[in-house]
Formats: sequence, C-alpha cells, structure tokens
Amino acid sequence: MNGEVAATDQAEPAPERAVQHAFVLKEGDTYFVMDAHGDVSGGVDGLFHHDTRMLSTFVLRLNGARPSLLSSGVGADNVFFTADLTNRPLPVLGSTSMPQGVIHLERKRFLWNARLFERIRLVNYSDQPAQAPLALQFGADFRDMFEVRGQRRARRGEFGAPEVRAQGVALRYQGLDTVLRHACIDFSQPPQRIDAGSAEFSVPLAAHGHWTLYVEVGTEPAVPTPERFREAGVLARWRMRARQRRGARLEASGRLFQSWLDRSRADLALLTTDLPTGPYPYAGIPWFSTPFGRDAIVTAFQTLWIDPRLAQGVLDFLAARQAHQTSSFRDAEPGKIMHETRKGEMAAVDELPFGQYYGGVDTTPLFVALAGAYAQRTGDRATIERIWGPLCAACEWMERNMARHPDGLLAYQRGEASGLVNQGWKDSHDSIFHADGRTPEGPIALVEVQGYAHAAFLAMAFIAEWRDDPGASRWRQRAEAVRQAVEARFWLDDLQFYALAIDGANRPCRVRASNAGHLLFTGVPAGDRALAVGRQLLAPAFASGWGIRTLPDEAVRFNPMSYHNGSVWPHDVALCAAGMARYGERDGVVRILDNLFEAAAHFGMRLPELFCGFDRQPGESPIAYPVACLPQAWAAGSAFMLLQACLGLRVDGIRGEVDIVQPRLPADIDHLHLRGLRVGDARVDLRFQRIDGRVVAVAQSGPGEARVRVNLQI
Repeated sequence: MNGEVAATDQAEPAPERAVQHAFVLKEGDTYFVMDAHGDVSGGVDGLFHHDTRMLSTFVLRLNGARPSLLSSGVGADNVFFTADLTNRPLPVLGSTSMPQGVIHLERKRFLWNARLFERIRLVNYSDQPAQAPLALQFGADFRDMFEVRGQRRARRGEFGAPEVRAQGVALRYQGLDTVLRHACIDFSQPPQRIDAGSAEFSVPLAAHGHWTLYVEVGTEPAVPTPERFREAGVLARWRMRARQRRGARLEASGRLFQSWLDRSRADLALLTTDLPTGPYPYAGIPWFSTPFGRDAIVTAFQTLWIDPRLAQGVLDFLAARQAHQTSSFRDAEPGKIMHETRKGEMAAVDELPFGQYYGGVDTTPLFVALAGAYAQRTGDRATIERIWGPLCAACEWMERNMARHPDGLLAYQRGEASGLVNQGWKDSHDSIFHADGRTPEGPIALVEVQGYAHAAFLAMAFIAEWRDDPGASRWRQRAEAVRQAVEARFWLDDLQFYALAIDGANRPCRVRASNAGHLLFTGVPAGDRALAVGRQLLAPAFASGWGIRTLPDEAVRFNPMSYHNGSVWPHDVALCAAGMARYGERDGVVRILDNLFEAAAHFGMRLPELFCGFDRQPGESPIAYPVACLPQAWAAGSAFMLLQACLGLRVDGIRGEVDIVQPRLPADIDHLHLRGLRVGDARVDLRFQRIDGRVVAVAQSGPGEARVRVNLQI
C-alpha cells in the first residue's frame, strides 16, 4: 500500500510481528497495539497518538512474574480488550505459598477521547487469604511512527524530567518541532511504591475477596474512578455502534459468512474517524492509522452501494486538502488530491514529506471518479456543487499532466529522492519493471491509472450533464481519447493482456499483472479483450486458490512472500472481480469471493492488508505476511465489493432505480436479505433466494418510491 520508508533509502527493517498475534484498539487519532496479555514490551507495540508512541512499555507483573494467560481478545464491536489471567504460585499469609490458578486477574481496557482507560480486577477464589504483589512497569519513548517502522534519525528532541506524584507519573518530551508531548499515567489509588518507570501495589486479598484498580493514560493528568470508567465506556460503545449501524444491513443464511460480514463492518467502524468533514476511513493499523487518499476512495467505492455517507465524507475531506501550490518535496501541483497526511514530529519538521503528501498519481482521477459514482448513487446535488470547483481543478491537473506525454497518458515521476519512487497503488520500489527485470525510467504511465482517468472524465461528463453544464461533450471526448490510447499502447496481442506500464522511453513493460483487472473495473477494454484478461486472472498462474495474486508465477520478480510482487491483496482481488462482473462474469466472481471468505476464516474472519501468494495446499491455511496491517480498511471493504459483484446490483439514486442483473449467491448461502437500502428518498428491502439452482430477487419497498428491475440473464 505504501512504501514510504523504503523510499528514503535510510531505513532499517521494521521489527517483525506475526500479524495474527497482535490485538488493537482505535478511537479517533489514538490507537493501541498490544500482546495477548495486554502488555506493551517492545517491537511495534504501544499506545500511539497523532503518529507518536505515547507508551512504549506497559507491563503487568504479579509477584514478579508474568501471570498465566487464560484467554484474551477484543469484543465483537471492537471497543473493549479483555485479558483473563491467573496467578503463578503466590505467598499465603502465614504460610509458604498459594497454588497456581486460584487468583483471577482481569484486564479490561478501551480508548476514548484520546485516553486509555483500564480496569485491573483481582478475585481470590481460594479459601485462604493472600498477598498479591502487583507491579506495573511503564515508559514512553515518544518515537515517531516512522522511527517505529525503522527510520533512522540524525537527532531527536529532548526528554523532560518526569513528574512523580502520589498517584501518577507524567513523562515529557519536547520534539524538534518544539511541541511538548506528555504521557500521564494515573491510578485510582496510591501505590506503595512509585517512580518514573513503575508502580507497585501490595494487594491484600481476603479469602474469596476482590480488589480493583483503575488506570488512565493520556496527554493530561486525571483521577481515575469507577464512574469515569463506566461513563467513558458507555460513550465509546455508543459511538462505535452508531458507526456500525450506518447504511443498509446484510443478513445471510450462513452463520460463518454472516460472521465475516459483521466483522468486516465492525472493522470499518473501528477504522472510521468522524472528522469535521464527515466519516473518514483511516487506512490500517499499525502503520497507516491516518487519512490516505487512495485507500479511502477505494473503501468508499467498496461500500458505496450500502453506505454512501462514507463516500461523502471522503470527498469533502479530500476536496478541502487539494494542492494549490507546486512543491517537488511534497510532489504537489495545483489540483492534485492528497495521498496521505501525518501529524508526527518527523513530518512536522520536514524530515519526510508526508505531513501532507501528494505523491499518488491515481488519487486525483479516483477522486473525480468517486464523485461521479456518488452522484449517480445518491442524487446528492448539494455535495457535488460544494466540490465542483475541486473537481474541475483535479481534471485540469490531469490534462496538464497528460499534455506532457507523447500519447496523452497520465504519468508520474517523483520530484525528490525523499518521495515515493512508484506512485500507483503498488508503490514499493521494485513493483514496476520490464519483463527482463529491468527497472524502468520515468515518467511512468501505469495501465490502471489510465482506466481511472477514463472513469474520471466520464464522471465529469455525467455530472456536467446533470448540472446542465455545456462542457459535457468535451469530457466525453477526453475519455474516448484515453480509451483509444490504452487500447493502442498497452494491449499486447501476443499475450492477450495489457502491459503493466509505459516507461519514460515510451516502451511497454510487457508484464502481466493484476493491475489490468482494475482496467476492467473502469470499463475501458473492448469486450473480447476484457474476457481474455478475465480468463487469465482466473487461471492458476494468477489464482492461488485463496485469491488473485498481484503477479503470475512466471514473472521475473515473482515472489509470493513479497509486498507487491506475487502476494494476495484482498482489495486488489475485489477490484478485479468487480471488473470481471462488469463484463458479465459471475461464476468466476463467486469462486473468488468463496476463496477470500475461506481465507478470512483462517484469519479470524478479519482479512489482513495482504497475505502470501503461495498456491493453496489441501488441508493447509493461507500464509500470513508478517507485518501486514490488521485491520485494514480496504481489506475489510473487499467483502462488500465482492458481494455486490456477485449480486449484480447497481443503485441509481437519481432515477430512483435498483438494477439486478444475473444475481449469484456465495456457495452454501441459500438466501441473503438486504434491509434498508436507500434509493433516492426511498428505502428498499431485497431478498435474494436460491431456488431450483438459480437465484431470484424479491423486493419490498419501504417509505418512498423506488423501482427494482431484475434480469436473471445477461
């Protein structure tokens, strides 16, 4: 997704952590990564706020030892983390020791309003009293997220003297950006011993007795109480559930499949932050818990049919941060749409360009394409009028960029060495190459980006006509020019596939890659060529049995363990499947959905950012990519794009219509109920039912009027 650190050529490898062993919480711009005990003890773990690690150590010990783990997990709504632990042998008052497994220790925590709230509860199930020495060790290295990922710095700011109080400690750091950062650790009762790195409690436990401690960690001191814990917990759960209830509801007959849908929706709710411009899906935890342009737009596309409010929030946020000046350091030019924004120290002092960075060639056309799709899905004139100026500016940037290319293609080349060398979604340094392995010189025109440009110009034509704007025909001509250029320059007749890219010497990169599936999503290829590409994406060279690989196994840089060169990315798979569905493919799309669903079952119903692209073997699980983000917004959203592709469903909010063409259901799902689908001013319930080997759709209208048209044959 993002090769930021690699682009600087100053990085060490980030500490490895098996993706399935991390537990995460998030609220707003704060998130927590911890182990199964709830401890933070190094690596990438910690409490982060605004891209800065506020807690780098947070470890609980009972009688000097780590308690034994019974179980742990994050609740289904992603609000509370709970670890259930028990004691190793403890001293018994008046005798030698208490046996293991008689003290239950529960750690329950959540985030709210940029604070960590934790309750530690001990219960003695023995008939003997005991003394339970409990210690909490803590520390704050105040490292920037890029440092945690492995970035080396020539110098850092200064740590202030810790302030140790009777019931808390304040740790301080002043960065090179002159911002004074605090980490305040506070307890509900005074410990017997406290210093700048630990607090010790001598806990007397009567037979069958209990003891509770409340802890808070934030940027300001506080006095933790049971009431504060309960009230903040209620608000955190209410806010999360409100996000989960947005949009239409999906109810499937299969319990496991329903669990996947529910988990995907819960993860989107977890990653979505309610900004002043509306809801915005942050990309992923731990590396990308911040607004990204491309990721958010793709996530909005994935969920547009069931929850268009997310797309509205994305469009408004990105329109407000459109570039107005030229900066080679930030790869910014007037009209470009933001790639990402960061709030940490390194971005603030321009050690890296990612404070507000524009090094994504695809984000700008995707922004325009999303606006057109949103307009047709909702009929929301007010939002389109509000962002009409930014839409025009975005297209003007595209036209200026394309005017510099001999074939009128949309291309990229980074402005400075600190920026991303590759600026499409496959943005690692080695992801774009020639068939013989050579790295192409820029400017580089990616095949899928031309599809996004085509979709953007068609979107502008649609919106212009809707607004009675006379420029509609001009935008259609631009779209057609792009389509013709793609067919003429990218199509490889001998491979029956599209080239990955055109390099700066105007030579094609004759590499088959999943990027061509995105071209199908935008509707550029002629029908016969689209079908040829679809057949190859479904064939074993690409299809691993768990999904579609980014590269086929014959590619010179194919590596199923790499980031972009042979791995499986769920969002990439979903876009390819949606592209094939656009050209009438259904059975293959159902197979792809089933593959990813089965992969999700092995990852606890939570698809990671990516996983390894090894061929599926009987009785074995998909192989995790060790440092993938989990959860990741566009991985979670993939379930909904794949399901829409299977159902053949399209909503036109302007006309008040729902079109369903040749619907299919996933394997082992006999019926699916879609409740509360908003169509213009109306709401519609749809039931898809498998009957005698085919799938039928039945509509029931709620308030308002909407037309539902079902075509069981293409």
